Order: sequence, then C-alpha cells, then structure tokens
Amino acid sequence: MTGRRFQLYDTTLRDGTQQEGMVLTVEEKLAVARHLDNFGVGYIEGGWPGAVPRDTEFFRRARTELDLRSAQLVAFGATRRVGSLVSVDPQVRALLDAQTPVVTLVAKSHPRHVDLALRTTLAENLAMIGSTVRHLVQAGRRVFLDAEHYFDGYHVNREYALEVVRIAADAGAETVVLCDTNGGSLPDEIKAVVADTLAATGVQLGIHCHDDTGCAVANSLAAVAAGAVHVQGTAHGYGERCGNANLFTVAADLVLKRGIEVVPAEKLRELAAIGRAIADLTGVHGHPAAPYVGSSAFAHKAGLHASALRIDPNLYQHTDPALVGNEMRTLVSDLGGRSSIELKARSLGYPVTAGSEGVARTAARVKELEHRGYAFESADASFELLLREELSGAKPELPFEVTSWRVGVDQLPNGTVRTEGSVRLSVDGMPLIASGEGSGPVTALDRALHRALEPFFPDLGDLELVDYRVRVLQGEAGTEAVARVLISFRHGDRRWGTVGVDENTVTASWQALLDAFQYVLLSTPVLARRATGPAVAAAS
Repeated sequence: MTGRRFQLYDTTLRDGTQQEGMVLTVEEKLAVARHLDNFGVGYIEGGWPGAVPRDTEFFRRARTELDLRSAQLVAFGATRRVGSLVSVDPQVRALLDAQTPVVTLVAKSHPRHVDLALRTTLAENLAMIGSTVRHLVQAGRRVFLDAEHYFDGYHVNREYALEVVRIAADAGAETVVLCDTNGGSLPDEIKAVVADTLAATGVQLGIHCHDDTGCAVANSLAAVAAGAVHVQGTAHGYGERCGNANLFTVAADLVLKRGIEVVPAEKLRELAAIGRAIADLTGVHGHPAAPYVGSSAFAHKAGLHASALRIDPNLYQHTDPALVGNEMRTLVSDLGGRSSIELKARSLGYPVTAGSEGVARTAARVKELEHRGYAFESADASFELLLREELSGAKPELPFEVTSWRVGVDQLPNGTVRTEGSVRLSVDGMPLIASGEGSGPVTALDRALHRALEPFFPDLGDLELVDYRVRVLQGEAGTEAVARVLISFRHGDRRWGTVGVDENTVTASWQALLDAFQYVLLSTPVLARRATGPAVAAAS
C-alpha cells in the first residue's frame, strides 16, 4: 500500500466538536483547517451544511478564505429523507451548495436503526442510499459513505450490512467507511469484519472508530491490517463520550510502524507543534501522556531510566522524538539521582558529568527541597536557577534586589474587591517603589514587578503568566501543611515553569514569581538593560 493511495481523513471540525465543552467559532474552524492542511491530511470534514448554520457559514467563507494545499474539503450530511425525491431534498441541496469537491454521506447499516430511527423499511433505506450517492456523483462530487453502526449491524444481519456496502459502491461511492459508532468493538472483531466485508464485496473500505473501549487507535490499525485504505479520526481524539480515534497517533503509527507514508516525513516532524496550535485554538488540551505529541511522551524520571539514557536514548524510547517534532525530557526529582541531574543539565547546555561535585550538590539539594514539598518536574526555570548556584558554588549575582513586598485586599462600597500588590526594590542601587492591581494577589504582584523593572529591562515585556496551580500538602506529624505553587510562563516562543513552597500561599506564589523574573534576566544579555533616569525611580 502506498501513502498516496491511502486516505487520511480528519473529522475534527464535525465529529470532534461534539466533545463536551467544545464550541468553535467559524474563525477558529478556519484556523484549525489551515493547521490540518499544513500537517498533510488528505481530507478535512468541515461540518454539516444546511443542518448547522455555523457550518453553512464556514463553507461559504472557506471558498474564499481557505487555500488548501494538501487536503480536500469535505461536506458531511445525510441521505435523502424517507419517501422524498433526492432532486428536491433540501439537505442534499445544501451539500451541493457547499461547493466542496467531496461529500460524505452518513447512512444506516443496522436494521434496528432503520426501523426505530428512520422508521422505514430496509428496502427504502437501500433506495435512499443509492439515489443520494448517484445524484451527488452525477453532480460531479466524489462521495464517501459512512456506514453508521456497521459492526453492530453486521453481527445482527450480516447480509444486510454487506448489501449497504454494495449498494453505495454500485451507485458510485468511492469509499465505504465502516463505523464503530458506539465504540464497543475490539481489534480482533474489527479485523475479522473488515476482512470479511472486503472479501465479500471487493469495495474500497475505510474505518471510523470511537474510543469507548479505549481501542479506537488499535481498532483503526486492525482495520488497515485487514485491508482498509481510509482512516478517519480527530485531533487529540476529540469527540463525544470517550472521543474518536486520535488521528495524530494513527498517522504517526502508520508512518513509523507500518511504513505507510500517509503524510510526508517532513510534515510528521511538525506534528507536536500542530497539536499544540490546535489545542490552543480549541481550548481543549490533549493529555500530557498522549503518544507522540504529549509533553510527557518522551519524559523520563526514574534513575534507572536516566542512567541508561546517558548511554543510548533508544534504550527507553520506541522512536526518535524528533521524528514527530517532540523532544526527550529528563524530569528532575528525588527519584532520578545524579544521572537525571546530569542529563537535564546537559540538555540545558551545561557541560557536566555524573561524578562531578556540582552534580552531587544539585542532586542532594533537589532531594532535600522535594522532601520539603518542592517539585521541579514542571519548574524548569527554578531548577536551572538552583543548578547554576550549585555548579558555581555561590548564588548568581542578580540584576535587582528586593527590599520588601506586600499585598492588600479592599472591598469597595459597591461590592467590588480590589487587590493591590506593591514592591520595594533597587536596581544598581537606585531605590524603586511600584504597585499593581489585579484580580488576585499573584496578578497584582506580577504587574507591580513588571512596572518596576520593565523600564530597566525591556525584555521582561514579553514575560507572560499563563497558568497558576496551587496544591496544599499535608504536613507530617507535628508540622504545618504547606502550599506548593507552580506557575507557567511564556516568554517569546518558550514556555517554562517555576515553583514556590511555603506555609503561606501568597509567599509561595511570590517565590515562584521572583524566580521567573530572575530567570529571564539571568538568561538575557547585559545589553538588554538600559539606563533610566530618576523619573521612574518612584513608579507607583
């Protein structure tokens, strides 16, 4: 099988948006489509024109605003209504009005659904399929048919399920997609049914799986092994209930494990970045441990793993993360030991060896701090500050010095709550006082630090707080509970985190904030600093 013959079909913009809590604007759908096209999918299902006003608008705008280079846009809809003429059916008319080169029709292949959902006869259902496919093909459209509930229907009435496939193909459908709509099938069942359907009909087949048994990707691969040449899925496995087959995982598996080039190798190297971009648009982020694209997909924590990775990264990785645009990460924790510290330090550009005194001091310090509640796995910036200190044997010289800070919360007569943070610090001996307001103490202190330091260090203008998490850690016998605060920041195109721990949540937050500002400035060339007159010395 060649990659060019294989049909990689994305349904994020239709089936994926059925996920709970996901609502995309037309603008967002257009942006997602561009990313999918850049990845190299063959088909992008844009939605259901005529049934969903937003989708109708999407197809209208797509005609002038989407310049697809790899993919073909697909309109999705149903066969004609029971007892109606296909030539006057408004839903079929809407599919043609979408002006896409490809149309995917959904049709019933389970007798019970024909009876209870369509409320018609098995013969009329076949007539609806045949006439609708034929009408669209005669209008110049390529047609795929999604045979809904195919696997469940096959077990109830094999001959009828096969007849649905034959009727669609005879009418001109290019591919008949067998759908595990309820997601209840397992890989051996999928493989057997696809193989039998192919042998009995000779029709070009596709697969569409839901993940209700956690097998959507495995089921899709089983179908390909049985002869399917078309796979449907969604970005990050988005979809209702338990989601759809994760198209990112399926594509990478087919390219790297089966040698089927469904996307070019150079496009596969953009997979992780495209996954992040789509997640930012949808607001629904994939699981950190998602295969290939997850932030933890190539992350290593245990000391045994880290020791082996020093010798050969392939000892604990099934593929090179660079092939999918990801990277190996070493997580710093009290489980990792010196080998983890060495690998992490090297990845940050520090030429160290596992036996060095600096690595030993860093490992001991990490163990001691994690015993007190710190966690450096998601706090790369805080770890690097600690590493610099232990490798040099002294605290690095900081470009500013904090004298004091405070936070105040006031409730105004109108009921509005105002939070103000203020800082006293000095830069090159020049005293500064600055304040900032925010929705809470962390935002207020962040704005106060920006206001005080940005005139001296313009590079801080790109530092943005993007996520804040706090966890209360119960103390051991005789000790108070402490708060662990993890803050994520974006600086330019980089994203990293800091950590703070204290009995007082605001103090822990201040520690994490301060680490972020110090990290940026210690990583910025001295030329980024600029002299400032006394006018800013009392910013408030």
